[in-house]
Amino acid sequence: MLKTRRSTLTMAATVSVAALLTAGCGGPPSGGGDDVRSPGPAATAGTPSGPGELTELTTGLEAPWGLTFLPDGSALVTERLSARVLRVPAAGGPPEEVGVVPGVETSSEGGLLGLVASPDFATDRTVYAYASGSPTNRVVALEIGADFDSVEVARVLLDGIETADRHHGGRLRIGPDGHLWIGTGDAFLPENAADDGSLNGKVLRIALDGSIPEDNPSGTAVYSAGHRNVQGITFGPDGTVYASELGHRTWDEVNVLRPGADYGWPETEGVAGDTGEPPLFTLHPDDASPSGIAYAEGSLWMGALGGQRLWQLPVDGPEATGDPVEHYTGEHGRIRTVEVAPDGALWLVTSNTDGATWGGTEARPGDDRILRLELDPTD
Repeated sequence: MLKTRRSTLTMAATVSVAALLTAGCGGPPSGGGDDVRSPGPAATAGTPSGPGELTELTTGLEAPWGLTFLPDGSALVTERLSARVLRVPAAGGPPEEVGVVPGVETSSEGGLLGLVASPDFATDRTVYAYASGSPTNRVVALEIGADFDSVEVARVLLDGIETADRHHGGRLRIGPDGHLWIGTGDAFLPENAADDGSLNGKVLRIALDGSIPEDNPSGTAVYSAGHRNVQGITFGPDGTVYASELGHRTWDEVNVLRPGADYGWPETEGVAGDTGEPPLFTLHPDDASPSGIAYAEGSLWMGALGGQRLWQLPVDGPEATGDPVEHYTGEHGRIRTVEVAPDGALWLVTSNTDGATWGGTEARPGDDRILRLELDPTD
């Protein structure tokens, strides 16, 4: 499956590497998952920490992971370890429990992960979730009670995603094509990413009834391959598909997804290697360990786990238009999820209570929380 990389790297990858080296990045860690990254340095005094007004919406969450907005502006949130689905009011306030998803099994990185609401939620009361289990992980349709007082598994859309202690992937997104996009990890077996017969180390694309779209490149659920651990998927206004991916020891990646393309893992990591598609951006794992990603105001906004910051990545379609810019370094801990609210603000979900204490990550009082970032379009 692996193919030779284009000899000339994209301008964006080269720019981001140069910028980080100039900033004096430290050596890479030896870990391989999102829970074994050392935190980045504290924010420098006097440095602007953000691109707009930041307010706190809710606190007291336990290991939150996925978030999706509903037609009334409220949001549903998954808790990875408890398998609970919570509802957070549009204006913020204490979260309310909707219910517990049955059959979810937890591990170092597994549990109840990504969540996305049906486009017809107002009538079908359906949300889609990525749930870890054994012997496999699965994507399920959940039915939410009319009074937000229950959650039931209505059907399984996709099964057969190999499970492991780490590298589950788990991000879900419904694209402008109306299909469900799914990021998976390699289940800590790098060879899975290059195996045509495996759903692991891939980006998958299925219809909302679980069927395979006719224009999928392989005739299977697989849209792209050669990924290590996809943690974020988002779409630009022109339909460009972006994905954030945890690297190993050297480079984390942000990629533009193309049908049937291979992204190089395990032969290539970031710009270290010559197989697969070159990344749009690369970031050092100490500064990133990327998770959720969203598009707004001409940039990608990406949460960093070990890096404990919010990254702003300027883009125009499949091209980078500037160097990565970091915000809130060390101020709020690990950032798991970034989503664009109906009013255009960003909701940031922290991840400081999930047991990832290696490297000095500690829960702050009130963690975990959801923060609202009102972007300043003139920044």
